[in-house]
Amino acid sequence: MTKTVEFYFDVGSPTAYLAHKRLQQLKQQYGCIIDYHPVLLGGLFKASGNSSPVMVPAKGRYMMMDDLPRFAKLYDVPLNNNPHFPINTLNLMRGAVAALDSGYFETYIGAVFNAIWVDSKNMGDMDTVIEVLSNAGLNASAILKSTQDAEVKGKLISNTEGAVERGLFGAPTMFVDGEMFFGQDRLQFVEAALQQKDN
Repeated sequence: MTKTVEFYFDVGSPTAYLAHKRLQQLKQQYGCIIDYHPVLLGGLFKASGNSSPVMVPAKGRYMMMDDLPRFAKLYDVPLNNNPHFPINTLNLMRGAVAALDSGYFETYIGAVFNAIWVDSKNMGDMDTVIEVLSNAGLNASAILKSTQDAEVKGKLISNTEGAVERGLFGAPTMFVDGEMFFGQDRLQFVEAALQQKDN
């Protein structure tokens, strides 16, 4: 039976970028389904009383300069620091919600993640967003228009509220067979869950 990984993410997180890249590798290896759930990381933090690791300067430096590059090397994926971090991802995540229902999600999410965490672009700047999406062959103006749609806005809010109700306190968070795994550094346990046979 094909297993599903529920993936809660915000593109502004470098660990979510690494998880996205690694999950794509696991999808190729195990044939699993990646069920993407766009959420607002700031909303999760506020509701749970959590905060970003970079709020502790020494921890933030260690994570960005040492820990994450090690995982990027382990997964054999590119990762670069972004001088514009942290980026306001509200419209980008609304765009992800709209993309899920519009058939261009994989192109959209790949372009946005790479723009932030490979090309170090300021994706909080709308002109840059338009350039990145257009270069990916997407209709940038239509996507930006969709981010102002009341239904799209409401869906992102409900996604985030639903994640909080499910016990999330940060992203990336994954679920396999109802079991929760927080952080891209828990992906070995996600892989082990994918390897388990259903009873």
